[in-house]
Amino acid sequence: MTAVLLAAGGSASNFVNLDIHLWEWGALLAFITVLLMVDLLLVHRKPHEIHFKEAAIESAIWISIGLAFTGVIYYIGKTSGVGPDGLHGVDVGSKAAGEYISGFLLEKSLSVDNVFVWAVIFTYFAVPKMYQFRVLFWGIFGALVLRAIFIFAGSALITKFTVTLAVFGIILLYTAYKLAFQEETEVNPEKSAVLGIVRKIVPSTDKLDGQKLFTHVNGKRLATPLFAVLVMVETTDVVFAVDSVPAIFGVSREPFIVFSSNAFAILGLRALYFLLGCMQDRFRYLHYGLGGILGFVGIKMLLTFSAEQFEWPSADFH
Repeated sequence: MTAVLLAAGGSASNFVNLDIHLWEWGALLAFITVLLMVDLLLVHRKPHEIHFKEAAIESAIWISIGLAFTGVIYYIGKTSGVGPDGLHGVDVGSKAAGEYISGFLLEKSLSVDNVFVWAVIFTYFAVPKMYQFRVLFWGIFGALVLRAIFIFAGSALITKFTVTLAVFGIILLYTAYKLAFQEETEVNPEKSAVLGIVRKIVPSTDKLDGQKLFTHVNGKRLATPLFAVLVMVETTDVVFAVDSVPAIFGVSREPFIVFSSNAFAILGLRALYFLLGCMQDRFRYLHYGLGGILGFVGIKMLLTFSAEQFEWPSADFH
């Protein structure tokens, strides 16, 4: 992982610029939509409990799709990208592909912790395993929308205010410190302020109605416990996005690469949850690894900011 991150590092001038047309954005969003619809309407049309073998196969498929998109990024970079020192062609395609792979692996690594938080939430609300997929489907859909907002806002801030790099770097270093040196805090959905507000605003019932988020009781439309779970899932994604979105800007500044690598990593999280959700005890040292990754990227972003701000010579990691 460190080697991959190094390969994508450097100052702003060392990142790839892609000439992305509107139709290419449309094609990416359409492809993601098709994948989601196939997963929802064909693969998981009927609610069922997802076992280890099915989760492993689906996880492998999602990872393969994400890695295969590297070829698309390579082609776009080769044909329309501009690299460091005005480079064009194959070298730019390779660098663009490297940035994409770095972003994909980084997001995938950081998301593992999110998966374990989902497991705590589902256990707390006693959600039957056969209904968990539907909640995660809408959770992932919401996560894609939120990440898009975060990414484009972050890109605009970095472009307009270079100091944003330093802010992102400090956020990552602080998070790395918390992960590596502070005791793990227990997740308690009942203490969530967001959930408390939602329950006051949205009339709810304590009874499930299959995999529905809303049901009708005595003529009234009420939210089921699955809606509360969805709120918690989305809330946790906002929290994790505060770490992962700044981190990915440490490996690429091209919005198309940043969003696509995030999106394809996130799409596979549902399968990853069913694959790893029951194995949390085997990952008790995970927070040290995640802390190391975030710390490394945070330091790199601060050094990049310093190089750009004070015109120091910046390292081109190739």
